[in-house]
Amino acid sequence: MTPAGLAGRSLFEPIAPLLARFTGGLPGVAGLDALLREHAPGAVSGSGRPIRFVPPPVDLPAYEQHIDATGEVPTRPDDWHDFFNALAWCVWPRSKAACNALHLTEQRSRLAAGLAGRGPRRDALTQFDECGILVVTTDPEISALLASHAWEAAFWQRRARLVASTRFLVFGHASWDQLRAPFFGLCAKAIHRVVEADWLELPPPARQAEADAWLAAHLASPAQPFGKASLVPLPLLGIPGLTPDSECADYYRDTRQFRPRRPPVL
Repeated sequence: MTPAGLAGRSLFEPIAPLLARFTGGLPGVAGLDALLREHAPGAVSGSGRPIRFVPPPVDLPAYEQHIDATGEVPTRPDDWHDFFNALAWCVWPRSKAACNALHLTEQRSRLAAGLAGRGPRRDALTQFDECGILVVTTDPEISALLASHAWEAAFWQRRARLVASTRFLVFGHASWDQLRAPFFGLCAKAIHRVVEADWLELPPPARQAEADAWLAAHLASPAQPFGKASLVPLPLLGIPGLTPDSECADYYRDTRQFRPRRPPVL
């Protein structure tokens, strides 16, 4: 499968025009740099360094710190995972920069407090960077049902409403990599957003740019500090159109994949 062969698949919409350009193998760092300059010329690290893609240094002390300090994103040759990370920088530049900045802010806070390790906030940031998805809907009930793990009610009983009102925008590059060959139980970590109906009428590039600006602000908002509780599981193969298996109600009753919400720990 070439990158262009993925362009028409569901959940690749944010990067579909970029994938369509590559009808052969994966591009090298020079090609990815050119793509970034065209689609997100202002892309910077959390500290404002211009982003560029480089082969992984022989001695890489810390991934996020390296990006923050230099703007260099280590990118392995002929590696789908790193290729999708580069495309994520092209279509989510503000949000990727916000994640990078939050990593460094959290690291400094923990050092100042004398705390060892990465901490739960950085772990949540990495999880969202790898397998995050922004669920945007004009229907508050759909959002509430998905957030509460009412999978059959959202994906099946209100299927037509969900298709008409809701867009699933993948952020995590690992999710795109996994979606090349989707497997049973494939799950993303979602942030939910309810919008006005006119958002759906925006052209796709404008919609993506607006979503990126909103997500970057949301991640960095001090009013709602980002953490593990910010993310809600989303079984990706429940989304209509991802697998023919989902064309019946019984599919959504398999709790191995569509797990009920855990009761709160008292």
